[in-house]
Amino acid sequence: MMRGSGGGSGGGGGLASSYAGAADRYEDGYQNGPPGSYSDQYGDRYQSDRYSMKQDYGREPLHPTPPRSGYGPAAIPQTPGGPNAPGPQQGSVMMVYGLDPEKSNTDRLFNIFCLYGNVLRIKFLKTKEGCAMIQMGDGLAVERCVQNLNNVTLMGSKLQLGFSKQAFLSDVQNPHSLPDKSPSFKDFTGNRNNRFMNPTMASKNRIQPPSKILHFFNTPPNMTEELLAKVFEDNQAPCPKTIRLFPLKTDRSSSGLLEFEDVADALIALMLCNHAAIENPGGKFPYVMKLCFSSSRQIPNSMRSGGNSDQQQHQDMQDENLE
Repeated sequence: MMRGSGGGSGGGGGLASSYAGAADRYEDGYQNGPPGSYSDQYGDRYQSDRYSMKQDYGREPLHPTPPRSGYGPAAIPQTPGGPNAPGPQQGSVMMVYGLDPEKSNTDRLFNIFCLYGNVLRIKFLKTKEGCAMIQMGDGLAVERCVQNLNNVTLMGSKLQLGFSKQAFLSDVQNPHSLPDKSPSFKDFTGNRNNRFMNPTMASKNRIQPPSKILHFFNTPPNMTEELLAKVFEDNQAPCPKTIRLFPLKTDRSSSGLLEFEDVADALIALMLCNHAAIENPGGKFPYVMKLCFSSSRQIPNSMRSGGNSDQQQHQDMQDENLE
């Protein structure tokens, strides 16, 4: 019996050594797009900015990057970032405001943002409640996140996203604890649940904005609607109102569609249940269920084998994860 890929934090030794000694500086400001050329020295660039800052301790209005011509959500090239990226990628750090501090942690944010690019590091700010910084694999991944997730409602609060002027996130040796007792900083470099680790994997991801229909894949071949509903119940997530399993194309895993009451419920379910471990009685390791937003606007009453383009896409994704 094949198994799903495992979760957990990946090692960040390569990046950590590259950035050793760099200042861990929180940038509260936003700018319209990634920073300009980095051929000049970072210190000189930011030093001049610092002296011209207003003496205002409040947060300035957010100005996320507007979509550029040819850069709609479905058309942005899936440029892989990750551990092999040569040094800090321009504009690869974003700010995320509006998080529920009682219900958010690094793993839950990873579950959402990994749909739009490789997630390298996540840090919650101690001095700004409900605010986190996320380093993605490259600037295009940040653009995809901003274009698809800015102003969406999560846990009853509107998220606000934008580029940070900071080039990368430094290691935090002694991160403070979040309300759920988990660490406020985590390195996801090399995490196997990142979906853009190479061009082949990246090409199999279809970028979609949040919707009330989710795809699930990499689940046991004997999965039933009842067992799947219990996964969401056990994780205290909204339960889907409709579940449809695709006809099996392999005896290694199953996949299908989930419809929720609204987009808000689907986003919470993604946050809480993406990468949920599902028991595998015939194997040593559990399956790791993977979720993503669907391009489907409704779930058909019946799904014939090969009759759904989303089914074919996620069959390809399953094959990639099971190889």
